[in-house]
Amino acid sequence: MPKKGGKQDETERKVHVPCKRAKMEVSCPPSSMNYDSPNSVFESLIFPIKQEEFFKEYWEQKPLLIQRDDSSVAACYQSLFQLMDLKKLSSQGLYYGRDINVCRCVNGKKKVLNKDGKVNYMQLKRDFDQKKATIQFHQPQRFKDELWMIQEKLECYFGSLVGSNVYITPPGSQGLPPHYDDVEVFILQLEGEKHWRLYKPTVPLAREYNVESEDHIGNPTHEFILKPGDLLYFPRGTIHQADTPARRSHSTHVTISTYQNNSWGDFLLDVIPGLLFDTAKEDVALRTSIPRQLLMQVDIADSTRRLSGFMRSLADRLENIKELRSSDMKKDFIMNRLPPFLRNGSAPLAPGGQLPKLDSTIRLRFKDHVVMTVEPDREKSTHGLRFPLSHMDAMKQIWRNATVAVKELSLKSDAEKEHLVLSLWAECLIEVI
Repeated sequence: MPKKGGKQDETERKVHVPCKRAKMEVSCPPSSMNYDSPNSVFESLIFPIKQEEFFKEYWEQKPLLIQRDDSSVAACYQSLFQLMDLKKLSSQGLYYGRDINVCRCVNGKKKVLNKDGKVNYMQLKRDFDQKKATIQFHQPQRFKDELWMIQEKLECYFGSLVGSNVYITPPGSQGLPPHYDDVEVFILQLEGEKHWRLYKPTVPLAREYNVESEDHIGNPTHEFILKPGDLLYFPRGTIHQADTPARRSHSTHVTISTYQNNSWGDFLLDVIPGLLFDTAKEDVALRTSIPRQLLMQVDIADSTRRLSGFMRSLADRLENIKELRSSDMKKDFIMNRLPPFLRNGSAPLAPGGQLPKLDSTIRLRFKDHVVMTVEPDREKSTHGLRFPLSHMDAMKQIWRNATVAVKELSLKSDAEKEHLVLSLWAECLIEVI
């Protein structure tokens, strides 16, 4: 199965208040990362902080620094990616821009040092050693199964795309100027040490990436050193910059990012078109023409009052709707998310086991990867399996229950029941038990 990834391409900003440090009083969970479920992966990622505390105190609010003095966690993090991995990966056909960026912060600005075409490891290492350039490696989960597992489970946990970048910076150097991102960021320190400075956001929960001048951001609100096994979280919009201390070894960290374009505003933009389309089919007032020359006028006060009335009627309709039709967000998530990680190897999934029949009992596989949408017939470009709307109740039965008897599916005929489960079985989405 291809190791695709989320589309995030994050890069790396007044009174001095120390960031809360969650010291490790007890050892990390065995093997540091627990891959049993999406919930367990996130729990082990922020350990010893509890999920309830994290979302109440930190998520979208303020940074969290977890400093761990635990060799097992440091070893686990180091296995995710190392500088020495680049030599082998470069032989597999990496390209500048697509896979790797080479850059350095010079006088508060980002200087890109990319060459053209395919990456040559010896040239890459010379730029790293002699020009003190930072190596940014895009979407490393394509090559590292541990990162694939972490990101795939986090996508299930958040219901949002999760991207990653690895940053490798030589001693006495900084790769990026002070800036903020449009994603929630989790930073795992893998090798060496990194000196971080965080600043108060100029745009809280920012919707876009932007570089900030040091003259305008004031003093850091947090300043600290990350060491192997440490984790840092900060909300989108947090201004930050980081450098590798001189006279130390190189630094390697991975940024795991999520919640790009995933706000209430984005959701409204996504669902309102479908709601408006459906409402216009029933409300003749929405199908009447706009006034002549409205698009040419400057003063449209009368028209805005009319639009306000339409919005109020849409809000009233929204109160009684059980399901909202997503236009793009759900499709984008489905089409770009990582596939499930198969522990028994990387061979493609194929239908196997007993063929489902009317007297079979079935269960859903990969529930965290199954999403049901309702689309009009005109949406021929929709990816995935398509069924008549009359199959919705039966699909919900399969999704909601641990096991389901085929003969008890909410469909009119036995033929429809058998056809439905056979279609799902052929796509490896159910199994007979």
